Amino acid sequence: MKDIGFSPMSFVFQQIDIYIMAKKLTDLSDLDGFVFSTNKDFEFESDDSTAISPEPRHQKLEAHLDRKNRGGKVATIIRGFEGSEEDLKNLGKMLKTKCGVGGAVKDGEIIIQGNFRDKIMQLLKDEGYPVKRVGG
Repeated sequence: MKDIGFSPMSFVFQQIDIYIMAKKLTDLSDLDGFVFSTNKDFEFESDDSTAISPEPRHQKLEAHLDRKNRGGKVATIIRGFEGSEEDLKNLGKMLKTKCGVGGAVKDGEIIIQGNFRDKIMQLLKDEGYPVKRVGG
C-alpha cells in the first residue's frame, strides 16, 4: 500500500479547519460545547448548572440606557441576569408587557424600546431583583 502523505486523523482535522474557517470562529467557546475526542468510549457529560436560575434576590442586575446603533432612539438594557435562557425570556416578556412597548432578549440582555429605566427598575425591585442604575 502506497503512503499518500496523510492519515485519516489528519483528514478529520482538515475538515475541522474548513468548518472553523467557514463559520469564522475565533475561540473554542464558539463551538457551542462541541467536543472532539479520539476515544471511542468517550461519553459527554453535560453541565446543567445554568438550567436553574438563582433566586431574584441573588441576581445583580444593571439598568442601562443606550443610543448606539439605534438611529438616535433610546433603548433600556438590562444586563447581569444569571440563569436559564427561558427565565430571561420570561422576565423580558413581563417587562415588555408592563411597559407596553416592544423589545428583545439577545446575548443575555433584555432590550426594551424607549427610556423606561426608572419604571423597569421599580418593576424589578417589586419582583425582588436588586437593580443598579448604570450611566446617565
